[in-house]
Amino acid sequence: MRAVTFGGISRVSVEQVAAPRVVEPSDVVVAVRVAAICGSDLHPYSGRETGLDLGTVMGHEFLGEVVEVGSAVERFSRGDRVVAPFTTSCGGCWYCERGLTARCERGQLFGWVQDGHGLHGGQAEYVRVPLADATLVQAPPGASDEAALLAGDVLSTGFYCAQLGGIEADHVVAVIGAGPVGVCATIAARRQAERVFVFDLISARRELAARHGATALDPADATAMEQIRAATGGRGVDVVLECVGSERATALSYSLVRPGGTIAAAGVHCEPHFAFSPGDAYDKNLTYRAGRCPARAMMEGTMPLVASGEHQLGALFSHRLPFEEAARGYEMFARREDGCTKVLLVP
Repeated sequence: MRAVTFGGISRVSVEQVAAPRVVEPSDVVVAVRVAAICGSDLHPYSGRETGLDLGTVMGHEFLGEVVEVGSAVERFSRGDRVVAPFTTSCGGCWYCERGLTARCERGQLFGWVQDGHGLHGGQAEYVRVPLADATLVQAPPGASDEAALLAGDVLSTGFYCAQLGGIEADHVVAVIGAGPVGVCATIAARRQAERVFVFDLISARRELAARHGATALDPADATAMEQIRAATGGRGVDVVLECVGSERATALSYSLVRPGGTIAAAGVHCEPHFAFSPGDAYDKNLTYRAGRCPARAMMEGTMPLVASGEHQLGALFSHRLPFEEAARGYEMFARREDGCTKVLLVP
């Protein structure tokens, strides 16, 4: 089969690899209809994250049709249209029972093979899904492939970030980053709070966030902080949803949050140190919450939102490319060329 494989820093290519098959009775094999490039795919691609084996099939965002079913699978049949979260989960361990499916004792991240161990990803014609009954979710009838796919990662991650923030109705919220996760966090924040500000350096991304009712600001604009002070009586915002994953984003978050406020971080951080010190956190009575989204648990709430069609989620994809152009998609996404916000790959 054809698959997008990791070839080293700044290099992916479409190669012929062995098609997956059912290995364990709880497996299914999915024929991929659409897959997406995620911002966290760029970490090994750019060299910020190391350890990924050469030849690993990339990607953890995909939707497709079940084509092969293990003997122990009960919830799915051939022909079902399904979405996977970015990690597998068993549904029965201590973590899964408490909704922290991203830390399942048997869970694996799609698209991560290290030292020969791990799980190949979904940027391929076919993908093996272990623990299928507890991992996969049926795509809602009538929902587009693009919108349903988003529930498996960026939509759920944005909503989880807002959940970590503990947003209340009278809060003023700042979202750092208007990429796909940031826009989804904006949607979640606007369902809970009246005043939501979104910061991004790129005007096209600010415009996308503004469509969802946020006040979009350029962090390079000196008047942006004045607007925050005016909206909060000079205190700073109650909650910051940090959706970038960089030292600069963390520093901006700290400068915006009021004493006693909360920073919730959904961005994947690769830098070795915080942008603020323990003393800085103490001096602001700061609450900082972070962690990998338990996407499978969150999909119980985000998939119905997809089914409702309330938000035009497909607009988060700026580019739709065939698999053969995956290398160009990665390059565009990494460099933010041609207004690229998110790339959809179609086998």
